[in-house]
Amino acid sequence: MTKLLYIGNKLSQNGKTQTTIETLSALLGQEGFEVISASEKQNKIIRLWDMLWHVLKYRRSIDYVLIDTYSTFNFYYAYLVSQLCRCFKVPYIPILHGGDLPKRLKTSPRLSKILFKNAYTNVAPSLYTKARFGVCGFKNVICIPNTIEIENYPFKPRLYKKIKLLWVRSFSKIYNPKLGIDILKLLLESGMEADLCMVGPEGDGSLKETKAYAKKKNVDVTFTGKLSKKDWVALSEHYNVFINTTMVDNMPVSVLEAMALGLPVITTHVGGMPYLIDNHVDGILVKSNHSKGFVNAIQYLINNQDDVNKMVQKARMKVEHYDWQVVKKQWISLLS
Repeated sequence: MTKLLYIGNKLSQNGKTQTTIETLSALLGQEGFEVISASEKQNKIIRLWDMLWHVLKYRRSIDYVLIDTYSTFNFYYAYLVSQLCRCFKVPYIPILHGGDLPKRLKTSPRLSKILFKNAYTNVAPSLYTKARFGVCGFKNVICIPNTIEIENYPFKPRLYKKIKLLWVRSFSKIYNPKLGIDILKLLLESGMEADLCMVGPEGDGSLKETKAYAKKKNVDVTFTGKLSKKDWVALSEHYNVFINTTMVDNMPVSVLEAMALGLPVITTHVGGMPYLIDNHVDGILVKSNHSKGFVNAIQYLINNQDDVNKMVQKARMKVEHYDWQVVKKQWISLLS
């Protein structure tokens, strides 16, 4: 039996969004892998020490270390964990989540080279990240996409008489939640009937700022806070457009989920999004931070409902290739 140590941020019990370490660990466990994971510690320094301690503790018994790797402070977690793995000759595999990781390759070239070139392999969840790493000279990168369990996402065609927008993400500046408020304001000013529901926990203070911004703009927005996957999927039945307003992105699971549910996706044209969405084929791409572009796309949905029905059906067909029953074959091949 292959034994894995999975390093990342297990913070959903502390009110944060569930991340890949929690979903992928469980899925790999179902396939017969023995998976130990860390860390759920809230304090960043204590969390780092807990991660390093797990490498020390299990170094003789594990076959691989998986490391969720992001572009901000968590980059240094990944770097330090990787170097401890090297000390004990334990093969490690960074999973390249951060949409801004290509930028990190340029701002921290020395650390990036040490971290990524010495990896057993690097796993990119999108062809975008794989391509950007390739441009920077990293050849030991494979693409295994983020995954969902498609059976948990019932497909439902929508009607568009009234626009009911759904936004799902943690509230952080890089995801630009205030743009959702601007989009709603423009829709209402143009005479459309529209609602906006924003689902997700506080990230960096942006939830508080977005609530204040909505009040300033004099628009009513539903803020649900963090919801379980099951709860937000149930909530989605009452909405008919999914907006992804981010300024930086890679392969967001929330967008895969929206496509699976039959929600037409309108997203900013950033990072890995054009690698996932074919514009006006299975979703709509608009310029970053461009509220008018979103409104134009929404007007297109209203005026071309037959085309939109085809669009969401193609989106569902596409994300069926991201189902765990398909993607797991790549993980099993890599780790067995």
